[in-house]
Amino acid sequence: MSVPTKTASNAHAAAEDPSIAKSLSDAEIFYDQTAGWIATHYMSIVIACSIGAVIIAVLYGLRMLGTRLCRREHVGHWPKIIGRAIARTNLFFIVTLAARLVSGYANPPAVVSTTIGFLFTVAAALQAAIWVRELIIGTVEYRAGDDDSGSSTLGSAIGIIRLLVTSICFIVAILLILDNIGVNITGLVASLGIGGIAIGLAAQGIFSDLFASLAIIFDRPFRRGDTVRWDQTVGTVESIGLKTTRVRATTGEEVVISNTNLLNKELRNLAHTMRRRATLMLGVTYQTSPETCRRLPDMVKAIVTAHDKAVFLHCCMINFGASSLDYELLFDVIDEDVEVFNATRHSICIEILERFAREGIDFAYPTQTTFTAAPDGRMIMPYAEIPAELLHKG
Repeated sequence: MSVPTKTASNAHAAAEDPSIAKSLSDAEIFYDQTAGWIATHYMSIVIACSIGAVIIAVLYGLRMLGTRLCRREHVGHWPKIIGRAIARTNLFFIVTLAARLVSGYANPPAVVSTTIGFLFTVAAALQAAIWVRELIIGTVEYRAGDDDSGSSTLGSAIGIIRLLVTSICFIVAILLILDNIGVNITGLVASLGIGGIAIGLAAQGIFSDLFASLAIIFDRPFRRGDTVRWDQTVGTVESIGLKTTRVRATTGEEVVISNTNLLNKELRNLAHTMRRRATLMLGVTYQTSPETCRRLPDMVKAIVTAHDKAVFLHCCMINFGASSLDYELLFDVIDEDVEVFNATRHSICIEILERFAREGIDFAYPTQTTFTAAPDGRMIMPYAEIPAELLHKG
């Protein structure tokens, strides 16, 4: 009993299906040309393979260097991001790149050169997508902070950003591959564009808040734990989500506001105030002597400058009030912590009270003086009259 050979089986299949016949013919041509090329250019092929091996070793070494950059702690963020991208270099891309670089030296047949070019195009497109994805996501994660959990920053937003960036990068890579192998992608690109516009219009509000989340990541107007103020609301940021930000108001309730509306307002971040200014109004009685009034700013200045974190600006009389001589005191407290500011201002106020008590300076309070007349029409003054000799002496 005879066993049918592989050639006979191939010939039988080719006779039944013309497409199989064409594939078998292409394969035979590829085999014949490759065998003939190896037989006639074996020395050039060996040299090209040696050079290719050196190129692969160098590129693999660069990939290992990128991995080490990712693990180092005392380097900047950009070396880490670039190292992370380099570490994701695919071995398939390294091999096809080396083959592409040395293929011209070995003078391969057209079918072999075309195959190497096609594989390199596929590997380069996919590798470029991976590099771009790693660079973008690495930059976003750095701007978001080291801890990107949902409770601290925009963890949910970053997850969606990863998905969107990955999808866009690989869709573009696939389109480039199809275009390079001769596929007409005009209709496909148009369909993707129309679909993207429809999705964008349907989810306009969601995307608006998503981009507002990106603005918070990159611009950092505030972070979790910061005290912010907008409109009539003052509170501490508790969480920053994909669509909304939750703030615990000083009155106790939780305020939920969309990221878009929050960034459209005039927002004041009170957590990073390096210099806080205090303005105090001091009102003394009209019975205070001019000499004491003249010395009062120097007294207050000495009290303010005695504090390390306080910077004296000015203290001067600014008004003759209805029942007081009004002074304005201005000083800055150099510290971010609002409690330090409050403690410094409190201490200065207490020391002013103590100094004024020692000097006999009375603080004024709203008063009203009533003038009455005696039955004979003589004015009765509400205070003791000054002796005439003192008036002449003055």
